[in-house]
Amino acid sequence: MLAPADWLFRTSVARHIPLSVHIDLTMRCNEHCIHCYRVIERRPELTTSELTALLDALARAGTLYLTFSGGEVFLRKDLIELVAHARCRRFDVRLKSNALLVTPETAARLRALAVRQVDVSIYSADPAVHDGITKIPGSLERSLAGAALLRDAGITVRLNCPLMKQNVAQYKEVRALAEGLGVRCGFDPMITAKNDGDMSPVALRITRKDLQTVLEDPALNPDLGRPAPAGIPPVRTDLDAVPCGASHNACYISAYGDVMPCVAMPIACGNVRDEPFEEIWHRSPQMLRVRAIRIRDLHTCAACAASQFCTRCPGQALVETGDLRGPSPASCEHTLARAQAAGSSAVPASMLRAG
Repeated sequence: MLAPADWLFRTSVARHIPLSVHIDLTMRCNEHCIHCYRVIERRPELTTSELTALLDALARAGTLYLTFSGGEVFLRKDLIELVAHARCRRFDVRLKSNALLVTPETAARLRALAVRQVDVSIYSADPAVHDGITKIPGSLERSLAGAALLRDAGITVRLNCPLMKQNVAQYKEVRALAEGLGVRCGFDPMITAKNDGDMSPVALRITRKDLQTVLEDPALNPDLGRPAPAGIPPVRTDLDAVPCGASHNACYISAYGDVMPCVAMPIACGNVRDEPFEEIWHRSPQMLRVRAIRIRDLHTCAACAASQFCTRCPGQALVETGDLRGPSPASCEHTLARAQAAGSSAVPASMLRAG
């Protein structure tokens, strides 16, 4: 019998329901993070009325999980109004923010609206490192103060820490910071290119060795050291499965109204200012092209011995190599680091030594 989450995923994929949608409300930000993917364009951002109409369309399409991000969402003067509209449409709402602009009043309003979670970007417990990444003096202190206000209001808070060369050695301190605040914590080693294809942030990515160190930390990986599950087949048996949820039950909508399969997959499938969301989701040739891909279509990946450890990102594959069906070099590095951390004997030693 399938777990409820697995059933929901499979059902939404089978029925092409956009279960999870990520909307960037603005590209404006009060920080200038060195790794950020955002690009400000000379186009007007979606207005309040355009966004509320979009939320109505998403509700009709069956969306449940809604993420508001940016840029900095609290720079939108209509943020509370948009959250209220989303909650009236029964969306499960999550916000991503740096929390610099959080006040006791806004925290109380978000709690009253039953926002599920606010993810707060924290890069280090050391102000010099954190503020060096955001390029805003005093930003660590202000972000932590905002996170504490949200926590005190009764909102679930998660400190999100993208790992890069500047801060990877301090991940334990960030975890301790979260524990001291009584909030959740998460780490992400995938630093992406900018929305316009600029690859400069990629130079900030950590090495496989550094990632392996993080993955071998039992405090982050409680399953470490447990025997690998028996019966893993030598070849993949899921060749007819979808590579990920992008275009199947998830998508991204930019602050300018562009609909894409995923925030990491820069394929513009249409714009909600030009045609209804439902039309783009169900009939866009670009969306359908991505939706047609199955694991068997992924040359190299479909037969890879490390596939059991893989969280391949098709968007990264496209950005890094121009090939939507090929491997993502960054994902390969992360996969091999996971295999090494797990002590897998299923992956050839020659693969583990490479790179």
